[in-house]
Amino acid sequence: MSVLAQISTVVIDCDDPVRLAEFYSKVTGWEITCSGEDYASLADGKQPGLTFVRIEGYRAPGWPDDAGHAHLDFTVTDLEETVGRILALGASRPEFQPGKDQWVVLTDPEGHPFCLTTGA
Repeated sequence: MSVLAQISTVVIDCDDPVRLAEFYSKVTGWEITCSGEDYASLADGKQPGLTFVRIEGYRAPGWPDDAGHAHLDFTVTDLEETVGRILALGASRPEFQPGKDQWVVLTDPEGHPFCLTTGA
């Protein structure tokens, strides 16, 4: 089967796009490629990028939330060290942690959950 489309960008709704782009830029090391009052994008030129878009009246997803939401997963080398460094950047560590040492759930400064794992 031939490829019909490739993912170029993951778009995340939020209240403050520049703030989230700055946070994820520090997490990933990716460069902020463009931004304005209502959007901000970052990429590394190799993988699909991330774009944050302001949504009026935005409400963050809950964690845990039975409604379910998409979230980002990141692979890291040292789980606990990376968790500490990302918490220092403004993330939070929710009490509910279903990973049992396989992954850690954090939330970004606007409450979007994301996971860290060593992939092992």
